[in-house]
Parts: sequence; structure tokens; C-alpha cells
Amino acid sequence: MATLPQLDETKLKLVQDLEIEMMSDMYNRMTSACHRKCIAPKYTEAELGKGESICLDRCTAKYLDIHELIGKRLTQISMQEAKVPEQPKTS
Repeated sequence: MATLPQLDETKLKLVQDLEIEMMSDMYNRMTSACHRKCIAPKYTEAELGKGESICLDRCTAKYLDIHELIGKRLTQISMQEAKVPEQPKTS
């Protein structure tokens, strides 16, 4: 099993802060996109209707699935790039 290099406390804190920022951004984008898609701009009732609730559930599920797929794909690309040795530059 490969071990990850140890991160000092400052780098670990930076990684944690970036993760929080990325998740917060994803949540805000998802909330905004699903709200626009599923809820009419003119509210007629205080509570969500059944159709709105179902739409929000599906929208959220799709958004999270895509977010996960993109994350996995970016990880694969990063790992592939790390494996490829840099080509020498010729003049």
C-alpha cells in the first residue's frame, strides 16, 4: 500500500480550507441551479408542492452524481499526468 507524503499542519489546514471552499461553492451552485429549474419565480404557497419536491430531489441527485464523476475523472487525469515523464524540449 502506497503511503502519502506527510503534510505539515499549515499545508493540511490549507487543503482543508480549499476542500471546504470547493464544497461550499458546489452547494451554492447546486442550490441556485435546482431552485431555478424546479421552483416557479412567483410563489403561490408557503410550502413546496409534490412536483417541486420531486424535481428538487432529482436535480440534487443528478448534480451530486455529476460532481462525483467529474471529481473521479479529474483524479484519473492527474494521476496519468503524474505518471508520464516530461518530454525533453528540443530547440
